Amino acid sequence: MENIYVRHLELLGYEKRFFPSQHYVYMLMVKWSDLSEKLIYRTYPEIHTFHKSLKDMFPIESGQIEKRDRIIPSLPAPRWLWESEKSRETTKSTLAEYCQKVISLPPHISRCKHLSSFFKVRPEDENPPAPNTSILVFDFSEISAPIILDTYRVIADFEKSTKYEITLHTGDLVEIVEKNENGWWFCQYESKRGWIPASYLEPLDGPDEAEDVEPNYEGDEHITIQAYKAEQDDEISLEVGETVEVIHKLLDGWWVVRKGDETGYFPSLFLSKAGKRERLNPGGQKPPPRRSTIRNAKSIHNKSRQRLSQETYRRNSRRYFQQKGSRLSEPQRNSKNAAKSPLKERKNQDNIPEMSGTSSESELKKEAPVIPPRPSPELILERCTDNTCKKVSIHKSPSSSSS
Repeated sequence: MENIYVRHLELLGYEKRFFPSQHYVYMLMVKWSDLSEKLIYRTYPEIHTFHKSLKDMFPIESGQIEKRDRIIPSLPAPRWLWESEKSRETTKSTLAEYCQKVISLPPHISRCKHLSSFFKVRPEDENPPAPNTSILVFDFSEISAPIILDTYRVIADFEKSTKYEITLHTGDLVEIVEKNENGWWFCQYESKRGWIPASYLEPLDGPDEAEDVEPNYEGDEHITIQAYKAEQDDEISLEVGETVEVIHKLLDGWWVVRKGDETGYFPSLFLSKAGKRERLNPGGQKPPPRRSTIRNAKSIHNKSRQRLSQETYRRNSRRYFQQKGSRLSEPQRNSKNAAKSPLKERKNQDNIPEMSGTSSESELKKEAPVIPPRPSPELILERCTDNTCKKVSIHKSPSSSSS
């Protein structure tokens, strides 16, 4: 199977963050060869470090041996002093040009493993800081190729509670810039941009996309990074540091988790994947409201999202574990036969009967073909040739005379 590679790279803008200290990250839309598109965040020093390592990997193409052979674009070193607004715009323009040139390099460079690894999605890309710890700055004027954004419809009035959110009304059509797993989506409406809960939005061409996401009853292990007390009957209360299994991920940011025999909805904002670097605690950020709590929601679709009940999740989980247990015990019951089967197959190919054990003898008896009854002498003579019949008659006459 061919490894996927970056086929297109676009700089969307930059974002000002305040944790752990004030800094800027650049937003890059990465389009891969498998037609997937991912939004990632990288600082300028990170990109410059990648640039230096790329030059070390390809000394000829970077002009380290002969300057005339250089094809890898240059990238200025980062300024460690405070940047002005004008210098940031210059840096952004330089970085946008660098990204286009890097992807246009020959395949042995633009499709190398080092480049693909750097632009691969990281956990912090999928879970960026809360809206109240960052400011987004977009600039679409530098993008040469058009960006096609998904259009969604607002199903109920939403009043912003922070300056980073956006006030919208029922029926407004918005374009989605970023879909975040925690249920907060960044959208633009006319000249306004801001965050809105995904539960307030619906696609134009059918019911919510969450219907297409199949539950995974094997479970994906996560750890709770913030406590939550259930407010609805189908939710689950958990403390910090508990290990749970996520069995259904929904786009509105409320996932179905399993803790022992108990299942329920839990905000994905308070979960971190087990075995990976723990995300920063979102602190004061609240999970988005659930669709069931929105008043006066008006959908344009006759069919709404069909939510599974918690009893269905529990029943399917038990059925999965029962089937998994039977699959594990089946090889143990047939381990002896399974161990003999390759040898038995090779023996049967050479028509060599098995000689050991009563079980193998019984198998041979079962597998032996049925012997047809012996035909009568008259039937044999009737089907024989004339020459054979003469020989049989000659042998018969002396025996009859002797008698």
